Amino acid sequence: MKYNPSTGIFIGLGANLGNPVQQLTDALASIASHAEIKLLERSHFYSSAPMGPKDQPDYVNAVCKVSTNLQPLALLHELQAIEQQHGRVRKAERWGARTLDLDLLLYGDAYIKTDELTVPHYGIKGREFVLVPLFEIQPDLIMPDNQSIAHWVRECDLTSLTRLMN
Repeated sequence: MKYNPSTGIFIGLGANLGNPVQQLTDALASIASHAEIKLLERSHFYSSAPMGPKDQPDYVNAVCKVSTNLQPLALLHELQAIEQQHGRVRKAERWGARTLDLDLLLYGDAYIKTDELTVPHYGIKGREFVLVPLFEIQPDLIMPDNQSIAHWVRECDLTSLTRLMN
């Protein structure tokens, strides 16, 4: 199946092990240098409290917008390869500490639900560390429920989110 990415392809980035700012910087460089992915924009970096176990460091998060001719599943596989290049080890624990997490948030107007990939990403709506950076780079974005990104940001608790100077 072919998907129309014309409304934007967005990737969420996160890290909280090692040097998270450097991890995200390096991941963005890997995305930008990929032969089949063009980095169009990136947000600032944001610090946020971990979603899962609280006995882990705060996260650093960002969102980037890309263009690619890769289909969604192929793009996911490329993102997973970049994670592995940056030391990501996948564990059974959900929301645990990690060196790098790359999530395919939106692929245009595509709705995909398979065992391997869900787009739009299931966790966008309640995650300030995704919504605020996404709003920063695409403030006119209309979300999958036909609400504006601004509406979703207004509904979100922003108390644990801090924009980093980068």
